[in-house]
Amino acid sequence: MIQPSQPDNPRTQRPWGWYETVSEAPGFKIKRIGVHPGQQISLQKHRHRAEHWVVVQGVAHVTLDEQVFDLTVGQACDIALGQVHRLANQTPDAVEIVEVQFGDELREDDIIRLSDDYGRL
Repeated sequence: MIQPSQPDNPRTQRPWGWYETVSEAPGFKIKRIGVHPGQQISLQKHRHRAEHWVVVQGVAHVTLDEQVFDLTVGQACDIALGQVHRLANQTPDAVEIVEVQFGDELREDDIIRLSDDYGRL
């Protein structure tokens, strides 16, 4: 079960779910990301960061460029700088991942949205 946010890690709500920053320092940031059943983040890429995703709950439906596959608890994938990607939840259960970002700029405005269900292009 997804645990509530800790007071020092405020949860940011999004139309597809939520995220919270767990730790950050120059060059890296660690987030917990939850995707609600039937929802997905935008199809996107980044100019300044690479990412590593580890599934900690549920079944994550992942798009990496032309590849589409599912990851279960304990499985992981790497997203290279500039690689097109999306995280989706096609199940009736919660999905949560831990995301580790690496790069010289780790801001939310480094998202280049290619497709978005919520009109945020």
